[in-house]
Amino acid sequence: MAHKNRYYDASKAHHTPEGFRNPQQAHARGEGDFRRWQEERKQQGLPKPPKQGYARFIADWWQQPDFSGSEDAAWWLGHACVLFRVQGRYILTDPALSERASPLSFYGPRRKTPVAAEIDQLPPIDVVLLSHNHYDHLDKQTVKKLLKRFPDVTFLVPLGLKNWLTRRGARHVEELDWWDVQHHSGLDFHCVPAQHWSMRTLWDRNRSLWCGWVMTHPTLRLYFSGDSGYTPLLHQIGERLGPFDLAALPIGAYAPRWFMGPQHMDPQQSAQLFKQLNCRRAIPIHWGVFELADESLDEPPGILQQAISAENISAQAFCALKIGGRINLSTPATFQEPSK
Repeated sequence: MAHKNRYYDASKAHHTPEGFRNPQQAHARGEGDFRRWQEERKQQGLPKPPKQGYARFIADWWQQPDFSGSEDAAWWLGHACVLFRVQGRYILTDPALSERASPLSFYGPRRKTPVAAEIDQLPPIDVVLLSHNHYDHLDKQTVKKLLKRFPDVTFLVPLGLKNWLTRRGARHVEELDWWDVQHHSGLDFHCVPAQHWSMRTLWDRNRSLWCGWVMTHPTLRLYFSGDSGYTPLLHQIGERLGPFDLAALPIGAYAPRWFMGPQHMDPQQSAQLFKQLNCRRAIPIHWGVFELADESLDEPPGILQQAISAENISAQAFCALKIGGRINLSTPATFQEPSK
């Protein structure tokens, strides 16, 4: 019996009777593409390790986060996990702090850089934002640890993820569709479009939605993209809710483009989007932790540096941040650059 989408709204282009889709996606992966990619990367020995090795990469790109102070700030905790402090409230995005991005403890993409901060080291979390249900963004063990330490934390999630969280003990979960808004902790949280997909088992492909998030406050406007391929749909986010004081934009898991392009932006596309959204500053995310594609861990920041130069973007406005690094939002760019 075919799955029925209980959220289905025929007036919305991203809804289908069975689940959800990308309304502006030019092309999708075809049958056999995954196997072809796996065979090609095996033949080519990809991904290659960082040029100077993993130990040097960690030394250059990782640091212990400093959560002190009270000013508005953002910390990149690795991959798509960002911690925002706005008016004393703490918002955490896509926390996946386990050893693997996998349903199995012994198989699947393994973390190549240490966790920046364990759950017991975090400040009190008020809101967790989830972009979609892939294992590198929604991690069961991390969620269980968050709920144990912060039982009253609120989860804001795209359509279809509430039941998964309530089954694991979450008391406060709000599901949103694209362009819905939820007020919490003195901020407005807008669920915004992304071009991606969802799946945790062989039987639930695209049954839950994927999204990005915009957080607005009278003093700040922040954008977290989640995972997304490049699409004109993203321009609407800036038109409706921008300009942004800070955006968290993905720059990794882009190679090869024929396979990764529909779902993941490359650094050049992120640089273009930075300008189109009229951002003040951005944190590059979705790189440096898991080897999910063919590029090496240290390739994305170098490509980004070339891209922002080509787009005439200031290096202080959009350049790679150390895992564990911090940006103070109330002052000009003060983030720490990696040692070379």
